Amino acid sequence: MSNKNAERGAATRAHLIDVATRLFAEHGYESTSIGAVLTESAASRGSLYHHFPGKDALFFAVLENVGGRVETQIRQAASDAADPVDWLRSCCLTWIRLACDQEVRQIMLTDAPAVLGWQRWRELDEQGPLGLIRASLTHAAETGRIKPGHVDAFAHSVMAAANEVAMMIARSDDPAATLSAEESAFAEFLDRLLGAPAGAGQA
Repeated sequence: MSNKNAERGAATRAHLIDVATRLFAEHGYESTSIGAVLTESAASRGSLYHHFPGKDALFFAVLENVGGRVETQIRQAASDAADPVDWLRSCCLTWIRLACDQEVRQIMLTDAPAVLGWQRWRELDEQGPLGLIRASLTHAAETGRIKPGHVDAFAHSVMAAANEVAMMIARSDDPAATLSAEESAFAEFLDRLLGAPAGAGQA
């Protein structure tokens, strides 16, 4: 019985996250009430509060779920990278493109900084993407593309630039059109920082 109860509990939690993800993406955090989540999910109030102490905890679970999907997509897009520098370039450009995704746009780029607070939002980046960026730039330093002493500053700069461009796209009235211009600019920024990718400019 305990295993079945655990399975039902896990299924209920996943369902609540799925419903909340859709509602947060469509209406935003402030305009999505716990009541709306309960109505759409057909879950009891007691069941929801068993899994999530409040709306902020539900939002954080949604953010983790969307973030996991984003990480998977980024890693898949960069799976054929020739080296760590090309991997970094692919990851950054994929992240920027994902700013057009409604869930990413609303949940990760619009609501997360406000709900979590800017400092906590930055801490999450520093715990995840920053370390990977630093590792790629360490390789760039080892292969002579940048000075070793610049790795940490460049890592913060690349992360900040990628997030800022993603924010610009997310806040645009026409994300797709903004992406077209900003993706090209950010690719040039990376090329100037790290050198053009292999084969660039060849027929």
